[in-house]
Amino acid sequence: KQWYQRRVAITAGVDEVKTSGPTEEQRATLDEWAARKEPKANAKPDENEKTILHIEDTHDYQGRSFLVAPKDHEVNLYNTEPPEKCFLPKKLLHTWDAHNKGVAKVILFPKTGHLMLSCGMDSKIKLWELYGKRRCIRTYAGHAKAVRDIVFSNDGTKFLSASYDRMIKLWDTETGACLSRFTTKKIPYCVQFHPDDDKQHCFVSGMADKKIVGWDINTGEITQEYDRHLGAVNTITFIERNISFVSTSDDKSLRVWDWDIPVDRKHIADPSMHAIPSCSLSASGKWLACQSMDNKISIFATQKLRLNRKKVFKGHMVAGYACQCNFSPDNSYLISGDADGRCFIWDWKTTKVYKRFKAHDGVCIGCEWLPHETSKIVTCGWDGKIKLWD
Repeated sequence: KQWYQRRVAITAGVDEVKTSGPTEEQRATLDEWAARKEPKANAKPDENEKTILHIEDTHDYQGRSFLVAPKDHEVNLYNTEPPEKCFLPKKLLHTWDAHNKGVAKVILFPKTGHLMLSCGMDSKIKLWELYGKRRCIRTYAGHAKAVRDIVFSNDGTKFLSASYDRMIKLWDTETGACLSRFTTKKIPYCVQFHPDDDKQHCFVSGMADKKIVGWDINTGEITQEYDRHLGAVNTITFIERNISFVSTSDDKSLRVWDWDIPVDRKHIADPSMHAIPSCSLSASGKWLACQSMDNKISIFATQKLRLNRKKVFKGHMVAGYACQCNFSPDNSYLISGDADGRCFIWDWKTTKVYKRFKAHDGVCIGCEWLPHETSKIVTCGWDGKIKLWD
């Protein structure tokens, strides 16, 4: 009967494609759903976006803002060469009561490292002095949930923040204004600016829905989607003179992508591998340290992204936590926090633990070695504190 009716319709010259389709009511529902799924940039400003300046002297006697590194310190903050030799820190220099809840990450100001940006589970981002009076300079509030990741642009005048409220926000470091907002309606796990100076308007974000999304800040539109991972994307690291980047995921694999090409060039997955929640590139750019969920740090050579089986750093306990690992400026030491609040320092050549000390109550989630200092380390933990060691 259906076949006969279709035949009659065809002989009558009625176009089947037009007659079969959703009703007007269904079409309206579908359009509404499509609009909801559409990625949005420059969404409406949030009423909760505000900034608090904690210092009065934002400019010095020459009119330079706090973003300009001072020249009156013992170390030359404008030196492009790393220190000749680094040493192990021995004592606690300063403690900041940074956030009401745990601190998720700390990053240093690009090149000079005279300022520090921290994000916390209290949904706030704070800017701190590392030299001089070590004050809190500015607080950036605008996220509704905990902030997961932060990253500076090359000149440090702007930074991106990714939060569990599914928003990525672009901030002006000096004024505290929120310049843009981006969302795909999924949780962003990591964000990364393109490191080239002529591509500072581009950034990529690793999402909970297994995608890496490339954005253009100027237009606010998605430029590319890298959709090959089988789990949430944890880290993105640029290698090989910034023409490609490495991503790690909960699917226990590493993938290498050429910029703006959505097919992975290399896929590293091994039955013995575990998920990698944190990565760090050495100062020379030759080595990629990957914090693995089986309580060890694996080292990959960035040239062909090969695992260096001779260099495995063990002894700490990180299973279940995205503890940050990092290199000393001269590449002679590797540092990492752990789940018991300890900070570990390994010798790069021998892979032996040189020092371990109790840094925080609870998880020591992040650590950074100051780029121009021989022995100064910043650590942050889930106890809401940031500490400076020397």
